[in-house]
Amino acid sequence: MTLVSIFTAVAVLGLSVAGTPTFDITTDLDMSSPYGTTGQTILGGWPIAEVYHLDIVNRNITPDGFTRQAVLAGGTFPGPLIKGFKGDNFRIHVHNYLTNSTMNKTTTVHWHGIDQHRSNWADGVAMVTQCPISSGQSFLYNFNVHEQTGTYWYHSHLGLQYCDGLRGPLVLYDPHDPHGHLYDYDNETTVITLSDWYHLPAAQIQPPFIPDSILINGLGRIDNTSDPLTVLHVQKGRRYRFRLISMACDPNFTFSIDNHTVTIIEADGENTQALPGIDSIQIWAAQRYSFVLEANQPVDNYWIRALVEAGDTTPPGLAILRYEGADEKDPETNQTTPVNPLSEVNLHPLTDPAAPPFNPDDGDKAIELNVTFNDGLFFVNNVSYASPPVPVLLQILNGSRNPFELLPKGSVYGVPPNKDVEISIPGGVLAPITHPIHLHGHSFSVIRSAGENKTNVINPVRRDVVNIGTTGDNVTIRFRTDNVGPWILHCHIDFHLNTGFAIVMAEDINGTAELVHPSESWDWLCPIYDSLPAIDH
Repeated sequence: MTLVSIFTAVAVLGLSVAGTPTFDITTDLDMSSPYGTTGQTILGGWPIAEVYHLDIVNRNITPDGFTRQAVLAGGTFPGPLIKGFKGDNFRIHVHNYLTNSTMNKTTTVHWHGIDQHRSNWADGVAMVTQCPISSGQSFLYNFNVHEQTGTYWYHSHLGLQYCDGLRGPLVLYDPHDPHGHLYDYDNETTVITLSDWYHLPAAQIQPPFIPDSILINGLGRIDNTSDPLTVLHVQKGRRYRFRLISMACDPNFTFSIDNHTVTIIEADGENTQALPGIDSIQIWAAQRYSFVLEANQPVDNYWIRALVEAGDTTPPGLAILRYEGADEKDPETNQTTPVNPLSEVNLHPLTDPAAPPFNPDDGDKAIELNVTFNDGLFFVNNVSYASPPVPVLLQILNGSRNPFELLPKGSVYGVPPNKDVEISIPGGVLAPITHPIHLHGHSFSVIRSAGENKTNVINPVRRDVVNIGTTGDNVTIRFRTDNVGPWILHCHIDFHLNTGFAIVMAEDINGTAELVHPSESWDWLCPIYDSLPAIDH
């Protein structure tokens, strides 16, 4: 699309450029958002900036036959697809219209998996990188994605709020995708989100946190009803890149499509060597995979399944894969036992496969995180994380340089710049529960996966969320400290984060003030938040 045709479309439709919530332009790649919340500046056919307005609202929804009020991005569940390209700059205006204090009236938005190089302040973690956005206020997240591509998502990072609905997909397309020859379609219709859903506000749910339903692209069933389900349409003989995102607050899912196998090509924003023949994918909270599905079966309807752990009483998540020409009805296909489920150790990076080298004599740092559970709280190395009264980043910018004095005391770990860090996390706490661990600001090499007793530094998978397994496991990751700022590391079961399962990696404390420059509006978040009565938090 040329600049002339863009402005002609704007004039005809009565839209304004990159400034209103209704601005939407379709590029020649047909990757436009169907939600009408995106504004793009385009030069030579490629976006150079992505401008979004994201309204955070309370609204009633009925995703599984039961109506409840939720916290929603853009008024929908999941929230609108946010998308761009490698190298894009994002300007996302978040407007807080929340009124229900049961699910928090304040909010933040975390852009999960985005490294936020030199923009730590835009990471969206309440009381680590910012104060929350107060009701009636707006905040601009302004960040560049640099060389990142792949599948990501966004969610609230305040209390349990994302369990109540504030979750949505985020995709960074690569115009020169090295896997592009493997598929024919990759657009907003090939994004798949998996979510647990609860009929009570998250703050009122008691352990063991059993979901009432599992939603695929925001729809599910709580019993044998005919409530609408998500339908993914394919044409026989075509190849589709599906982007699978677990937006779970708690459970992991076993995902499969009846009568089909897939080829894995991405894990958590990192291209992997193509791994074909996979017939089921166990995916933990916050993990993502891209897979290629070839529509090579007879024209029909096929169940898409997202199963929760054995013994859970939650009905399975269901959606429909419908071939062009098939009748519009529920599938009659049967579930079969997987013969080639995905194993993390079989995933290898497409490029630069080796893990970072590790040399303690050169200043590289080894950290072991022992996790325990007592009296309703998690403890990491004997300290239960609790949000500090002042964001960690603000403490550093105000002159605090000693990690042992930063709040919350005992939960902040100082790490030097441009060194390699190796973190080992023994499994087994609250077994048989398994915990997905996420590090902000980095992808890491998983040199020892759950279920393994040996390490791999030659070609271990890179990702940003790893399952640490159960008793006897000692999952180990490595990453390079090349991204200044405080970054939270936490269990992505949100109920566990909310009860202390987290630490903060304060990376290059001395260089933070020189390299991280928050916006002027960031400076106002804390004074406004601090002036609120407790009920408005």
